[in-house]
Amino acid sequence: MKSNYQKLKISILIQTLLVTGMTLVVGGFLLHYVIDGVYNDRFANGFVRVLQAFRVEEEEAIRLYWEIVGNNKPLFLVIGFLLLFAVFFYVSLSKMIQYLDQIGDGIENIASESSSSIQLITELKPIEIRMNEIKARLRRQKMEAMQEEKKKNDLVLFLAHDLKTPLTSIVAYLTMLDEHKEGGLSEEERAKYTKIALEKSLRLGDLINGFFDITRYNMQEIALEKVEIDLSFMLEQLADELYGVLQEKRLTCEVLVEENLVIHGDPDKLARVFDNLLRNAIAYCYEETPIRIQAKETKEGVEIRVINRGEKIPGDMIQVIFEKFYRVDGSRSSGTGGAGLGLAIAKEIVELHGGRILAKSDEEYTTFLVTLPAEKEAEKGEEEADEVHTHRRRAFGRKARGGKGVQRQKTGGAVEESGTDHSDL
Repeated sequence: MKSNYQKLKISILIQTLLVTGMTLVVGGFLLHYVIDGVYNDRFANGFVRVLQAFRVEEEEAIRLYWEIVGNNKPLFLVIGFLLLFAVFFYVSLSKMIQYLDQIGDGIENIASESSSSIQLITELKPIEIRMNEIKARLRRQKMEAMQEEKKKNDLVLFLAHDLKTPLTSIVAYLTMLDEHKEGGLSEEERAKYTKIALEKSLRLGDLINGFFDITRYNMQEIALEKVEIDLSFMLEQLADELYGVLQEKRLTCEVLVEENLVIHGDPDKLARVFDNLLRNAIAYCYEETPIRIQAKETKEGVEIRVINRGEKIPGDMIQVIFEKFYRVDGSRSSGTGGAGLGLAIAKEIVELHGGRILAKSDEEYTTFLVTLPAEKEAEKGEEEADEVHTHRRRAFGRKARGGKGVQRQKTGGAVEESGTDHSDL
């Protein structure tokens, strides 16, 4: 970049030197061959005759000539050379105007959103590069704005669909019950329809809460209440609580964690993250297969993996799996999950904790990897931000209860993994 600007400086310097040189050459020629040569006596005689025309005596006219012109010749020469330099410099400005014209063409290229790249002369290469960067950024921002507009439209569409579906069922079953108040339905049918209406109402409530939560996370209005968390116990407890859901598909859950694994975070929100990941694994895994939860401390922080066996998620889909309303199955039905907000909310919570969440899928396994700052690192960051602290408390500090279908394996060091190696995620 600097070398190209140097070319511009050298170009301007050369033009200035050329103008100066031409001024000296032309001015010297005029001085030697015209002013001091052919026209020297003619100019003096002409000056005297002009004065005589105004009835000035010849001797007085000659005296005035020497007083005004002859004795001030160096001054007139300087003025003459400056005027000559100005004329040549004005002519040379056409080259500099060309620079401005090219910059103007580049600005017009950006304003007209032309598909062709901006090309300027060599001396203006840095400006060319910068203009092309601005053009690319504006194009990218326009694409992002269009995508955001599309997402907003999708939000309205998905809201209408996902809220209308359970609401339609609720209205239908309640209407049926209302129309048969005094008979026409057996107690068994009445109980069945009431139960379905209740389930749809609960699902409608979950959807509304999900939409509300994702909006709050996007607006960054969430305040984390961080405490020490016994991560080992949290993962075991979540696996225990999902025992009934696991049994529906005859699944098992293996919890392979290091002992006394402690992190610093908001226990309720992190529990929601891992609950969403586990439910996602349950929804999309094969029946009668194990779901594996692994957790260990690494140089980057604490890594938590949720691994299940299921169909491979295509590479293009793995890039957008954490987008709001995204569903791997592409449908808006409730057969395999909710409205597609679980992973989006999980991503928002993890990032609020200063961590990251990734997904990887091959022909046999799908793995979700959550990386959170280690307890010491998180505590150090908070101490640097604020020197006033309250007392520390620990969440999930009780002993885990045993649960059918939930297997545990704790180690003092690294987590022992079985089956396919997923450590390269």
